[in-house]
Amino acid sequence: MWREFKSSRRALWSLRVVALLALLALSADFIANDKPYYIELEGKSYAPILIDYGVRLGLRHWPEPLLNADFYRLEERAQELVWPPIRYSPTRVDLRGDTFAPPSAQHWLGTDFLGRDVMAGMVHGTRISLTVGLVVVAIQAVIGIVLGGLAGYYGGWVDIVISRFIEMMLGIPTFFLIITVAAVFPPSIYLIMVILGLTGWMGIARYMRSEFLRVRAQDFVEAARSLGGSDLRVMLRHVLPNSLAPVLVSMSFGVATAILAESGLSFLGIGVPAHLVTWGSILSAARANTFAWWLAVFPGAAIFVTVTAYNLLGDGLRDALDPKLAPR
Repeated sequence: MWREFKSSRRALWSLRVVALLALLALSADFIANDKPYYIELEGKSYAPILIDYGVRLGLRHWPEPLLNADFYRLEERAQELVWPPIRYSPTRVDLRGDTFAPPSAQHWLGTDFLGRDVMAGMVHGTRISLTVGLVVVAIQAVIGIVLGGLAGYYGGWVDIVISRFIEMMLGIPTFFLIITVAAVFPPSIYLIMVILGLTGWMGIARYMRSEFLRVRAQDFVEAARSLGGSDLRVMLRHVLPNSLAPVLVSMSFGVATAILAESGLSFLGIGVPAHLVTWGSILSAARANTFAWWLAVFPGAAIFVTVTAYNLLGDGLRDALDPKLAPR
C-alpha cells in the first residue's frame, strides 16, 4: 500500500502538509504565547509556559512572583527572558498597537478589530480546526462502523431496521439542527463537534455495510465460523480488518468536511463561543472592515490548503487501496 501511495506526488505532498499542520497544532503554545519560555527574576529561574501547563492540569500553582503577572511589564525587571517567536496569545489584546493594523514587523499578519494578533490566532486556530475534524470523524467512525457492520454481517431484519434508520438520519438538516441547539444551549465547540459527529456517520455506515456483505461470504470467514468462532470474534478478527479500506478513505474526506463546517459556523457566529479564536472567526472579522484584506486572505488560504490537503490525501488512499481506480 505504501509503495502505491508514495508513487503519487500529490498524495505524498498532501501527507506532508497534514503532518506539518499536526506539528503546528501540537506546538501552538510554544510558537505563539504571551508567556515566555524562560524568565530569571529576583535570582530565581522559571519556565512560565510549562508552569501554565501544570496549572491548567491542576498539578501545581503559580509561584508568588508570577501570580497574575503581566510578562510584558516584568520584562524590564527580569535579568533574562526568552520569548516564543510570536509574543502574543490568540486572545491577547495589544493595547500599545492599533486595531486593524496591517502586517508589520510587530504583527506579522496584522491585527483584528480588537487589536489581537492574527498570526497567533492562525496558529492556535490550527489546533482547533484539526481537533474538530479528528473528533468529529472519530464519533462518525465509531457509530458508522458499529451500525454498518451489524447491518452487513447479520442482514435480514437487522439490515432492514438499520438501513431505514440511516435513511431517516439522512433527512435531518444538520445546519438547522445546529441553529436550534445554539438557540437553546450556551455556545460550545464541544457541542458542535458532537452534533456534527452524530449527524454525519451515515456515509461510513453505508461503506461498512457493503464491505461486511462482501467479506462475510469469503471462504476464510466461513472457516472461522465452522471452527466455532463467536460472531463477535469473527467480526473483529476476520471481517472488520478486511473491510476498513474504503472507510479510511471516507474518514479522510470527513475530516475536510468537518473542518469546513466548523469554519463556516465560526464565520456565521453560530454555536461557537465568542472568545474562541478560529480561522472562521478571523475570517468573519473581515466583514467589519473590507479594507483589512489580511483578515480574509490568511484564514481563507489556511482553510483552502487544509481542506485540499485532506481531500488529496483521501484520493491517494483510495488509489493506493484500489489501484484500478487510479488515474492513468
